[in-house]
Amino acid sequence: MTGTRRARIADVAREAGVSKAAVSFAFNSPARLSDETVARIRGVATTLGYRPHPVARMLTARQTSTVGILTPQALGQVFGNPFFALFAEGVAEVTEERGFGLLFISPLHGSLAHAMARATVDGVVVVGLEETHPEVEALRQAGLPLVIVDAAAWEGHDSVVVDDEGGARAAAEHLVGLGHREIVVIGIHAPDTESSLSPGGVVARRLRGYRHALAAAAIELTPVSIIPSDATFEGGEHAFLTAWQDGLRPTAVLAMSDATAIGVLQAARHLGLRVPEDVSVVGFDDLPIGRLTDPPLTTVHQPVRLKGAEAAHLLLSTIAGTSAVGQHRRVLQTRLVVRRSTAAPGSAAPRR
Repeated sequence: MTGTRRARIADVAREAGVSKAAVSFAFNSPARLSDETVARIRGVATTLGYRPHPVARMLTARQTSTVGILTPQALGQVFGNPFFALFAEGVAEVTEERGFGLLFISPLHGSLAHAMARATVDGVVVVGLEETHPEVEALRQAGLPLVIVDAAAWEGHDSVVVDDEGGARAAAEHLVGLGHREIVVIGIHAPDTESSLSPGGVVARRLRGYRHALAAAAIELTPVSIIPSDATFEGGEHAFLTAWQDGLRPTAVLAMSDATAIGVLQAARHLGLRVPEDVSVVGFDDLPIGRLTDPPLTTVHQPVRLKGAEAAHLLLSTIAGTSAVGQHRRVLQTRLVVRRSTAAPGSAAPRR
């Protein structure tokens, strides 16, 4: 062939002496042809520089070999929290091994339904979206396999969560055991506040854990001491600075994410506060960066990468039809990791 025109299926068919349908079979359903014919067609295609159009292949196979990760937050906020990078790593480890690509799906012009309508995927890992969210019905109507992560289980769908309540309780008990009584919680904003505070939501589960431990020590967690924040470094920094300007003087902070907690460390430096001598900080996630902060961050470990991998395994099993749908709810364990960002009020932290 001459010139720069891209080789077409008709060119391959003519050179190989077969029909266009046979060329399509050679790439998409080779079992329908003899080995010799498949080899001849593919050899001609290589010589001509022909490559099947990916969209055409998807239409023929009725499969995109791509799965989505859907979040109710805008991508700017998602990528501002290193939790999602670690979670996506866990998903990708499984999907890439099975030959699937990965697509992030976030609200398009404020709508998850619009975003889903444009997403060319075989199934979706849905992160942090409660069944009470107003657009859930539109997601169901898309008819795609779904696995729900970090939310109450949706009827008819598999899910993966961690023991948020137990982890939060351990974090609060740690501070109480050190002697702290003036404690604030820096929480997580959500696009839909009502659904984020549903009994099965991450925010609600962690609040229950905090409240349980504090109530056992006769410490009341009032609405004033619960400060909403974006789960980003900037969000945590802004939330603590605002609380300080509003007159709150906590000796300890329970942050619902490591990104938020690291923002609190930065805010404390701006205010001239020493961590942990003046204020102790506990995060939630145990991201690798938490070991590198100054001081290293006390936090609740959750297996973030494993959570992503478990969600991917469930989703791919549903797509392949090898697993009963809606019968699996994975609950992964949490544990407290004590480092040098916590100590008794007014005292230096022991070296660890």
